[in-house]
Amino acid sequence: MEVQVQVLAHMKTDSMAERGALRPMLSARQKAAVIVRLLSTEGVNIPLSDLSDETQTLLTGQMAQMRAIDRETLKEVVDEFCEELDRLGLTFPKGLDDALNMLDGQLSNTASSRLRRMIANSAGSDPWQRISGLPVEVLAQVLLDESPEVGAVVLSKLSVAKAADLLGKLPGDKARRIAYAVSLTGSVAPQTVARIGVVLAQQLDSLPEKAFDTGPVERVGAILNHSASAVRDSVLEGLEQEDQAFAEQVKKAIFTFVLIPERIAARDIPKVLRGVDQAVLVTALASALQPDAPDNAVAEFILANISQRLAASLREEVEQKEKVKEKDAEAAKAAIVAAIRDLESAGEISFILGEDE
Repeated sequence: MEVQVQVLAHMKTDSMAERGALRPMLSARQKAAVIVRLLSTEGVNIPLSDLSDETQTLLTGQMAQMRAIDRETLKEVVDEFCEELDRLGLTFPKGLDDALNMLDGQLSNTASSRLRRMIANSAGSDPWQRISGLPVEVLAQVLLDESPEVGAVVLSKLSVAKAADLLGKLPGDKARRIAYAVSLTGSVAPQTVARIGVVLAQQLDSLPEKAFDTGPVERVGAILNHSASAVRDSVLEGLEQEDQAFAEQVKKAIFTFVLIPERIAARDIPKVLRGVDQAVLVTALASALQPDAPDNAVAEFILANISQRLAASLREEVEQKEKVKEKDAEAAKAAIVAAIRDLESAGEISFILGEDE
């Protein structure tokens, strides 16, 4: 649709009379008005806002002046419009901001930050386009230090779904004050909104670049999730001695085999097991079903929440299986945990949260 709008803005001014038609000559503006009227009749939504304000005004005025044209004239205008479309092979982004959005994720962090600073300092750039595209976690962090009035303006510039998500990321008291401040934004001048956007964009540009996408708690938790239980217990013990608060956060970020009954709903167990090879499952159960195993309750929880037929079949395989090596048992349990992590990341299951979470 962007291509069609560009063609509308540059349609030729040559007359149809010059091509042998005996009808009155149409100007480029009149031809554009004909195309807009035709597409609107067909229910096509044309992004005319991409044109300059002056062009939009002239085009609307032209449509108001025109009355009717015959079918031959309409056909010639449409043919010319299609010819222009055929000649136009490729379009590029309008300005540095659109170019950066198109290349998002393909540029280095250093180059991306430099370009964003250039955009922020350039005249006519819209900071809200960038702000509205930021993750809600980043916006929530910024709004924590801003007044409720600024927060209300930010909410009002976002889509309804994203504003609701952002509000849910804020502390209750802060969220309530910002929600109330939205009711006071009715008389805010456009210049004020633009200025707030510029200031927020400058604040975002001044934030130091991060070398890692996740925080230290998430990184340590992910590493310990894939570590042997002996190593994990030893590291957590050391963390508690060094920094008890950090150790507690890491514990919450860790999900292990023994936590399955606490963190996974009984109804999700069949879904989890569908992503686990049966031989791997039997190996994990054979280790956990030992009378003195610390994760015996986990195995019983799994077997209690699948069909009785399947549970009986698994118990029979466990009884026939030879003694499982500790290394193989750890690997099998890690595979089950990985399957759960994948389902949780995909949004197919959710962890049960504790009261403090």
